Amino acid sequence: MTEVKSSNLGYPRIGEKREWKKALEKYWSGKWDQARFSREMEHRRLVHLQKQRELGIDVIPVGDFSLYDHVLDTAVTFGLVPERFRSEKEGPVSLDTYFAIARGRQDAVASEMTKWFNTNYHYIVPELEGSEPRLTENRPLHYYKEAKEKLGIDGKPVILGPITFLKLAKGYEESEFGYWLNKLVPLYEQVAQELQEAGVKWVQFDEPILALEVSDSDLEWFRSVYAALNDAAPELNILLQTYFEAVDRYQDVIDLPVQGIGLDFVSDQGRNLASLEKHGFPENKVLAAGVIDGRNVWRSNLQEKSELLSKITDVASPQQLIVQPSASLLHVPVTVQNEEELDPLLQGALAFADEKLNEVSVLTRAVREGSKAVEAEVKESVHAIDQLNQSSSRNVKDVQKNVNHLTEIRSDRNSVYQKRRELQEERFQLPVLPTTTIGSLPQTTEVRKARRNWRKGEWSDEHYDRFLKDEIKEWIDIQEEIGLDVLIHGEFERNDMVEYFGEKLSGFAATKFAWVQSYGSRCVKPPIIYGDVRFEEPMTVKESVYAQSLTEKPVKGMLTGPVTILNWSFERDDIAKEKVLYQIALALRHEVEALEAEGIAMIQVDEPALREGLPLKQVDWKDYLDKAVHAFKLATASVKDETQIHTHMCYSEFKDIIEAIRALDADVIAIEAARSHGELISVFEDHVYENEIGLGVYDIHSPRVPTSEEITNTVNRALQVLNPKQFWINPDCGLKTRKKEEVVPALEAMVKAAYSLRQQLSVKQ
Repeated sequence: MTEVKSSNLGYPRIGEKREWKKALEKYWSGKWDQARFSREMEHRRLVHLQKQRELGIDVIPVGDFSLYDHVLDTAVTFGLVPERFRSEKEGPVSLDTYFAIARGRQDAVASEMTKWFNTNYHYIVPELEGSEPRLTENRPLHYYKEAKEKLGIDGKPVILGPITFLKLAKGYEESEFGYWLNKLVPLYEQVAQELQEAGVKWVQFDEPILALEVSDSDLEWFRSVYAALNDAAPELNILLQTYFEAVDRYQDVIDLPVQGIGLDFVSDQGRNLASLEKHGFPENKVLAAGVIDGRNVWRSNLQEKSELLSKITDVASPQQLIVQPSASLLHVPVTVQNEEELDPLLQGALAFADEKLNEVSVLTRAVREGSKAVEAEVKESVHAIDQLNQSSSRNVKDVQKNVNHLTEIRSDRNSVYQKRRELQEERFQLPVLPTTTIGSLPQTTEVRKARRNWRKGEWSDEHYDRFLKDEIKEWIDIQEEIGLDVLIHGEFERNDMVEYFGEKLSGFAATKFAWVQSYGSRCVKPPIIYGDVRFEEPMTVKESVYAQSLTEKPVKGMLTGPVTILNWSFERDDIAKEKVLYQIALALRHEVEALEAEGIAMIQVDEPALREGLPLKQVDWKDYLDKAVHAFKLATASVKDETQIHTHMCYSEFKDIIEAIRALDADVIAIEAARSHGELISVFEDHVYENEIGLGVYDIHSPRVPTSEEITNTVNRALQVLNPKQFWINPDCGLKTRKKEEVVPALEAMVKAAYSLRQQLSVKQ
């Protein structure tokens, strides 16, 4: 490099108005054939590349685009197809097989899905068992050629690095890591050689695993792997890209045999900068500095970012520098320009993907041309942020006072769990192995259309309320007929489990088009926490009370917990994270009390994001978990002993947080377990858990309907380590994404399994 460059790590796949999602679902439903689907996806890729060029990005990523998930892309690139989906055919993996691995089919369960580090993005876990790696197609090369031939863009191919890929995979023993790596590296070498032959200048190998604790043996693998890749393609410049935290063992990482190192200077808590200033940076390497927040939506204070870059260039010269976001922009919406209904004060303080790339370009110009060249843009950014900080929404005195006096607010239940359990057993009279669901029921086209009609003013409040009551009654009747023991109202009034509460609590803003990908075609629209959070009025009471009036069986009140609301929102970056967390918890406490006052005796406060928010560095775990547990207890502890508090969690390495789960002191916890094929059960072989628990017995993320025999086998495995008197039977997660014709037979199979198991246990219903 001869001068500072701007770059990007990855661009949102979904499009400004979820065009990507709509194309996927048209293909899955059979409305589009493969040819039309492929044309649309190529168009989407080219639009995204062209936009990045127009925004002034010098080094544009290619191959970051995916039809479902980039980890799955890597697996099929190297022929790592689970045996149940495998055919004898050589060559590229077919589109139908690709999607079957992710979504399952009636004769084969989908591969496990779990969270991508500490984000709300889910990846498909590669399965290695029984596989023989092979290069099915050079996917990065295909996308490089496409960009060059169609747009004249000499792009930077993006590849998930072999060590991170293998660390994320399953189906091998830890002692076999070297065996599998030695099988994969020659295939990576072939990819690199073919990229070199095509004239590629830079290739980005993503190795975010370097942000975790790195062992001596891990470092040896990194040295040998990247030395091999360098030897295989000596004219290819390798950018070893890290993100989400500071790298572990900085000195060793910067000495790895690569031409460039990408570091996150946003989520690193200052650690990367401190290491850079203390230990320096090699003069013969490029430093790709992630200085713009790739995971949040706030406009950057460009004055502060310029000062950060000055500190960086005091160590690494501008000729060594690439300016870029801290992570792939996969995690943020596409553009603020579509949010015309937001308060201008708030809109002016936001930056989505396109605006962030503009900030990257501005900062690059500042390094190239000096601060005077971008003086107007810097002043404008500072002014927009100051205006929001000084607004009344960020200065609510009573909210701030309550958070500053938390010791005066009780955060423990009145009685210990065993006493509560006796009172709750007497109140509810449930059978052994009680059945329930997690919370949401199918969000049909009719439900979504009704909500749109109401939001547009085409339906009156009364009309919409009647519609919701009809849906609730229909599904209470269905649940009664199926034979579930504890019912739910279905959440038909809710667009999303976090966004809904964001629309009801002050301090949050809802957007119109600020979608991000969660998994597959599932997109969510996280609310933006821009001010102090305060409870205004009951948010869920009306629907829960109406549902309870229709049945003698208990109906759970359904809330999203404070940790999940925070982690699945775009949070404020101007105050400490725990202050926002406690504001949300105290607001939810009012809602829990309102539900109880209206006779709702079971209240589920879901925390599916508790584990995913765990810091990547173990040294930071205890502080995070202590605050998360305290927030949950602040929200739930004020109820009577007879009121049963439930919670739900999903996609987690629960062995890491089992003590925190116990500390939550929830009466009942439901945990996702089906996609991990019951592996979670082994946690309870090593750790005693006294409270009641439901391990999800079937996977709701797949359209596949389970059999009662499968569910029975899953429960029997769990009952080898858990007492039947503490075990609940439920699906993995909410059912909003499934169709009625999938949900009803699946729940029928679940209830049939419960009846069978009760008979096996010789317990009267």
